[in-house]
Amino acid sequence: MLTTQRQVSVSTHNQALSAILFLYRDVLNIQLPWLDDVNRPTRPRRIPSVLTTAEVKALLEVMDGVTALLAKLLYGTGMRLTEGLRLRIKDVDFDRQVLVVRQGKGGKDRVVMLPQLLVTSLRAQMADARSLWQHDRTQGYAGVEVPDALAVKYPDLGKRWAWFWLFPAPKLLEG
Repeated sequence: MLTTQRQVSVSTHNQALSAILFLYRDVLNIQLPWLDDVNRPTRPRRIPSVLTTAEVKALLEVMDGVTALLAKLLYGTGMRLTEGLRLRIKDVDFDRQVLVVRQGKGGKDRVVMLPQLLVTSLRAQMADARSLWQHDRTQGYAGVEVPDALAVKYPDLGKRWAWFWLFPAPKLLEG
């Protein structure tokens, strides 16, 4: 009924079936052998939509500024958007030509290669970020967010250059 009449999602169907099985087996202690043969629905296989190389090139060509740099960085490294936006100055290693992605998918850290074509642009972005960081220091702003345990151990860590964002917001958020 859930599938044919209500057309619910696979996960909703599976959750309802699991609840019924739990009720009969574990709460009511009733064994219904026919219930074991009920097939669980499967998720339909989806083919992901992927842009061609030409489409990506055309898209990147019409972008400019920080948005273009971030898009090229994501495309060139395979990072997700939030991973790119969370990059800190200390995560960029020009000597080893790598970026350290912290707290990525699954809460894991990883290292990705730094695209050589973006080094000059990243250095310029870093210089822009530094001027914003210096402005924040002269204005006496609190600094950037750091992990809780480190904030307790090193109260001024959020004010250090290495912990500043590579792609900071252009203005402070109200709140």
